[in-house]
Amino acid sequence: MGRERLQRKLETLKDSQEKALVCYLMAGYPDYETSLQAFRVVLKSGADILEIGYPFSDPVADGPTIQKAHEEALRIGIKLKHVLRISSTLREEFPEVPFILMTYYNPVFKVGLERFCSLAQESGIDGLIVPDLPAEESADLKKYTQKYGLSLILLASPTSSEKRLRLICEHTDDLTYLVSITGTTGEREELPLEGLKRNIDRYRGICQKPVVIGFGISKGEQARAIGDLSDGVVVGSALVKLAGERKLEELSKKVQELKSSLKFCPKA
Repeated sequence: MGRERLQRKLETLKDSQEKALVCYLMAGYPDYETSLQAFRVVLKSGADILEIGYPFSDPVADGPTIQKAHEEALRIGIKLKHVLRISSTLREEFPEVPFILMTYYNPVFKVGLERFCSLAQESGIDGLIVPDLPAEESADLKKYTQKYGLSLILLASPTSSEKRLRLICEHTDDLTYLVSITGTTGEREELPLEGLKRNIDRYRGICQKPVVIGFGISKGEQARAIGDLSDGVVVGSALVKLAGERKLEELSKKVQELKSSLKFCPKA
């Protein structure tokens, strides 16, 4: 399935006038079993695309909440085999939902690019987000994501030039992840909507591939405002915090709140 599952989901959402809710959680945080239950909760509560975090020692793109999740997962010994086991387990239960693995480049390089992509594909992963991999250095990994049918999703930032956006558009596969702000992940009370609209307009003028926006989104009204501009939103820190506190009922309510805000958004 791989990329086809992601492509099909994006088309289905577009046809139904909904925007994608991409939900991020850290594998193994606060422990393996609780994280598995948390993943199930977000999937049952309305996540359109699941983003599975792979713990790493130097998560430069992440703010305090997700940094803590990285640290705790590593402390209890979560490794690639555990991340893949979570994906394999969930794939059997949720065969239609796209799974994106979010990892930094060092673990991929350490395992070996082809072996990493092969293992990811075997465990039901449909795509990779590697936030510290620039577009101009993505060719080696892309060779193997293509071989194993995985979607490579690249990041763009508010400071990306038109030249850089063209490069990102050329190398990203089915989706671009636009960072809403300069800085790291984390909940924020206010988002720069006017600047985001300009950035989205600039992106649309260069690239026709769908774009989701992440960093800072934690509330339904924020998701709605972002959904009005884009093809979907990525929510991480707010969900990771609830999972880490083992507040799974609140986690379910939060996902439902976010998803309900993304239905019947105007065409971006």
